[in-house]
Amino acid sequence: MTSVFAALHPTLQSLLSSMKMETPTEPQVKAIPLIKRGNHVLLIAPTGLGKTESALLPVFDQFLRNQEQGIINQGTDKGIFIIYITPLRALNRDMLRRTLEWGKKLGISIAVRHGDTTARERAHQSQHPPDMLITTPETFQILFIGKRLRRHLGDVCWVIVDEIHELAGDERGAQLAVALERLVEVTKEKGHTFQRIGLSATVGTPEEAARFLGGQVEHVFRDVSIVQVDVTKHIELQVDLPSIVPGDYAEAASLSLEPMSFAAIRECIDLIKTHQSTLLFINTRDGAEILASRFHLWKQDLPIGVHHGSLAKSARVTAEDEFKSGALQSLICTSSLELGIDVGSTDFVIQYNSPREVQRILQRVGRSGHKRGKTSKGLILATNSEDLAESVVIARRALSGELEELSVRQNPLTVLANQIISLALEYGKITQEKIFTLIQRAYPFHRLSADRFHQVIEQIRQQRSLWLEE
Repeated sequence: MTSVFAALHPTLQSLLSSMKMETPTEPQVKAIPLIKRGNHVLLIAPTGLGKTESALLPVFDQFLRNQEQGIINQGTDKGIFIIYITPLRALNRDMLRRTLEWGKKLGISIAVRHGDTTARERAHQSQHPPDMLITTPETFQILFIGKRLRRHLGDVCWVIVDEIHELAGDERGAQLAVALERLVEVTKEKGHTFQRIGLSATVGTPEEAARFLGGQVEHVFRDVSIVQVDVTKHIELQVDLPSIVPGDYAEAASLSLEPMSFAAIRECIDLIKTHQSTLLFINTRDGAEILASRFHLWKQDLPIGVHHGSLAKSARVTAEDEFKSGALQSLICTSSLELGIDVGSTDFVIQYNSPREVQRILQRVGRSGHKRGKTSKGLILATNSEDLAESVVIARRALSGELEELSVRQNPLTVLANQIISLALEYGKITQEKIFTLIQRAYPFHRLSADRFHQVIEQIRQQRSLWLEE
């Protein structure tokens, strides 16, 4: 055991040895010491280089050491110590599967909580909280309302936000940023605070994401260490416009397609057959269904599935499992498989039509070669000259690391109204000054004026959503 792994708790070192993880990856070398030191950290690194382990190893290390020193209470009144937040339920399931075995070997209990969690399981978590809770931003908000769950949150020492780029720019992210400040208040009641760790494969403006993760204290942004590994070193990307051959016209007519669309499908089939496991991304759910139907009409013997957000959970899970096991050679998918779900031995990614964004193609192609030392390989398949021109520009920018800038939306008033009401519910009775100070610490509201805040308060009062004592 060498390098940063040698500084980890002996139990963790034994676990890593049993898993043949002897040598740390570049993100692990850079991030683990900073996290062990207690820094707030934003880690940006390509998929497949162990970002999750970069966060969890030092957190588990500190958990085990605190446990031995009696700092962490493991008695009947213990709470939740680690919160792991992902933007998707599917990511929650995947994280639970990946970490459950680690937890058993380390003596760390791990559970997941989101909209699909049964009432029985929710009740069990309330009575016997796990050491680590995997959840979504929306469910995280709900934890503050229940008296018992809120008490459990008082023990939180670490919060990990996965795929932070997916949240930072929208209202979900604004809700999360305020929730982190609400958690500051809850942990303060028990005399401590918590460490923040953000993970992403692609962020165009790391400084903006760091400010979103860290928030501010007394109008000074919290210090967040940015660790960034160049994504372009681990990617191969091509662009192609298929050529129509004479036989395409008859085949296209039989499938009610334009000849160029059939030529694109033909090329997809050729690429799928020459690779072990291929993800085929398309930009819309309707497009995924249409493409899948044409594949099945033309090549009924080729094992190709479909995966998108409108499918039932059971259908998505089945598709994921069959793809990872090799029963399906390819999955036609949308953004539902764009994020960090384990996709097994995927060795190639096809993007059907322009991905529209540099960040999106990097995320999608990054799903291939999902192992240490592997190169992510992909191809953008254009279907007309305009699409080709856009795809070439996006591919060039992706290979040179020119990502779109991340912009965190400031002062979303619907979120502000929601959080004011939520805070009133959480505390029962709370001063306007405390709400204003708390919300203003969150980066999306750091420019919030007192006048605008009181205007929203007055509107909520007029709607009789809360009672205001002058």
